[in-house]
Amino acid sequence: MAKNEQFVSQIADIETDFPQWYTDVVLKTKLVDYGPVKGTMVIRPYGYAIWENIQREMDARFKAAGVENAYFPLLIPMSFMTKEAEHVEGFAPEVAVVTHAGGGKLEEPLVVRPTSETIIGHMYGKWVESWRDLPLRLNQWCNVMRWEKTTRPFLRTSEFLWQEGHSVYATGEEAEEETLKMLALYEDFSKNVLCMPVLTGRKTEKEKFAGAVATYGMEAMMHDGKSLQSGTTHYMGQNFAKAFGVQFTDKDGALKYGYTMSYGVSTRLIGAVIMTHGDARGLILPPPVAPLQVVIVPIAQKKEGVLDATHVLERTLREAGIRVKTDDSDNSPGWKFNEWEMKGVPVRIELGPRDIEGGKMLAFRRDTCEKTELALGDAEAVKALLSDISSAMYERALARMRERIVPASTLEELLSGVNGGNFVRAGWCGERACEDRVKEFAQATARVMDGNNDMPVCVCCGKKAQHTVFFARAY
Repeated sequence: MAKNEQFVSQIADIETDFPQWYTDVVLKTKLVDYGPVKGTMVIRPYGYAIWENIQREMDARFKAAGVENAYFPLLIPMSFMTKEAEHVEGFAPEVAVVTHAGGGKLEEPLVVRPTSETIIGHMYGKWVESWRDLPLRLNQWCNVMRWEKTTRPFLRTSEFLWQEGHSVYATGEEAEEETLKMLALYEDFSKNVLCMPVLTGRKTEKEKFAGAVATYGMEAMMHDGKSLQSGTTHYMGQNFAKAFGVQFTDKDGALKYGYTMSYGVSTRLIGAVIMTHGDARGLILPPPVAPLQVVIVPIAQKKEGVLDATHVLERTLREAGIRVKTDDSDNSPGWKFNEWEMKGVPVRIELGPRDIEGGKMLAFRRDTCEKTELALGDAEAVKALLSDISSAMYERALARMRERIVPASTLEELLSGVNGGNFVRAGWCGERACEDRVKEFAQATARVMDGNNDMPVCVCCGKKAQHTVFFARAY
């Protein structure tokens, strides 16, 4: 009981004050700190290591799919932003503008990129000349700035890190196909790397990206039943190609405009992982992205041979490709247990004189808080345990999400559903007025549309439903 009380004293109760629990966890585990400019965050080494692992895993998938990395400037001429009317209108409230530099006023204001469709479209207009230049599929890892009014670390900050992929194709069919392929890549990544189930589908017109023909998203269910948009892909049609002169000479000799698409995920994924898997003790990190997959805690470490044995074990596990550390600090074993549990390290190995003598090691798995004995130095058993943890984390999150998707045929049922911490599956007639009414009545928004359009009537007006939609409150 004392152990639980110690946890409670460090972080808010996850069930009664989830927002404060989140803030406590990200600060006390040293993932982030607040930056000096309102709305910014400093990503500390432990948090940045998670992002590096996400970046490495996802970058490998992009490259396997034939996407190349590039980098485009941070500053964008204001005139670029005004070339696509819907785009500039959508981003205007969030744009940060540079008006002075080098001691004087600039002839043209510069926008600090909120996204890069415009500047990449400009460069594609220079680079694309013939059908032989297509498709052109590039991605960049960078920072962007969106001047947010309400901020929370990882979830919504004025500056954040992300990847943004931008492709141009000769035909709309190819660009649309790529839009759906990247959505599937994100969904697979979420499942197999983040151990996080998601709902994927097309966004409504109201929720789509400014300037897109169609936007697709993936939505993850957080511990409190709210949704977090965790990634999006966008089919742009020829909107940006026409705005920036992305034209090519086709095989038939005709000059045609290309078709573009874009896609992106950000450091928001770290927030999604925290709020999907965390518990009363703190973080529970998926093994594929955990900065440390194993921490070794020596027991009675001042006794002869204990530290030597832990360092031998550490080398063995590291050589097997496991991210591992020995905590040989002067803190007590109990303090170390609490610290590393709060930090969400997937496996803790306890090693003392009796374990060494018996050729065993005691492994504690963070996701279930269960202990199991393994043969001392058996790296393959540790790798199997990490794999099992990943699978179990996904299955638990999936079961919870499935249990908390409820149907509704009236606004009252929808309100009851979201009040209960659920996603609500309901019919929608397709009219913006009904979508707005749902938000007004239940403070819930359309997250994505379900391809299995089987709800008969609109949850708002009672007319025949044109779509089935997942509604939820969202971060």
